[in-house]
Amino acid sequence: MPRTPPPSRLNVLFIGNSFTARNDLPGLIATIAAAAGKRLDHRLISAGGASLRRHWNSGEAARAIAAQQFDYVVLQEQSTLPIKNRDRMHENVRLFDEVIRKAGARTALYLTWARAHAPESQAAITEAYESIGRELGATIIPAGVAWEAFLREHDEPVLHDADGSHPTLAGSYLAACVAYRAVFQASLPREVEIDGLTKDEMKSLQRAAGAISVPTGK
Repeated sequence: MPRTPPPSRLNVLFIGNSFTARNDLPGLIATIAAAAGKRLDHRLISAGGASLRRHWNSGEAARAIAAQQFDYVVLQEQSTLPIKNRDRMHENVRLFDEVIRKAGARTALYLTWARAHAPESQAAITEAYESIGRELGATIIPAGVAWEAFLREHDEPVLHDADGSHPTLAGSYLAACVAYRAVFQASLPREVEIDGLTKDEMKSLQRAAGAISVPTGK
């Protein structure tokens, strides 16, 4: 059976909080896509510190999913909930996955990173996302896995902002590279221009993003 070619244009809804909004993650992915001759149309529904349950209860995200034809809906859970209450996180994802499927879109899970002071918590975050991803056949965007691997080998560029939680531009760019690979099912383009990052920094981050496995779901 012939393999489906990777998409050249996607319409994606992002639902999350400042871990997605900071440094405009959707815009960074769109910039990478444009450098590869592809196009990402995107919308972001974000609230500071919000969990997926807060987004669910507000109704805005569910209405957006039903009203517009998206290829993917990217879900980002509140950053510590996968550690504190894995079951609650899984319930939240299941609620959204049902309406996403009904709308004809695909669920993608934005697997985030551990706080700078607690790198050991990455294992729990990763497991929480990957287990619900396997259950639902969702695409995983393993940004936190790429962060973990990068931080083992590199001190610079710095990925965590001064608060030890939010991403710097470099941290968001690494996440964007992983997200591009996951949703476009393609290798990263060689030449991308991002104001605020040097070419050497970008190459180092691209190598880290390209080195990890990116599951694409069912």
